[in-house]
Amino acid sequence: MINNIFTNLPANAKEEVFEDLLNHNNIKIERIISSGQTTPEDSPYIQDQAEWVIVLKGKADLLFCDSGEQYRLAEGDYIFIPAKCSHRVTYTSDETIWLAIHIF
Repeated sequence: MINNIFTNLPANAKEEVFEDLLNHNNIKIERIISSGQTTPEDSPYIQDQAEWVIVLKGKADLLFCDSGEQYRLAEGDYIFIPAKCSHRVTYTSDETIWLAIHIF
């Protein structure tokens, strides 16, 4: 079955939308759709697994909390987030589409 990453996009979502595209053995691939949402300062992501993300559409700012490093990701930019790395999304454009690969 063929699917397209840019189809069936939610309209005007108030929350980020996380959709599993593949969940198999030690890998999970998900589509994330952001519409201006950010991570609250008091609730950074700290995940047990490593994550590789790419911005397919839009823009986003990613902050690594421990080091203070901040990155602006534009379309086509990708970054690796190690397991247990405290990080936050501090900006997303109105329609940002991410592809995230979680490695367990």
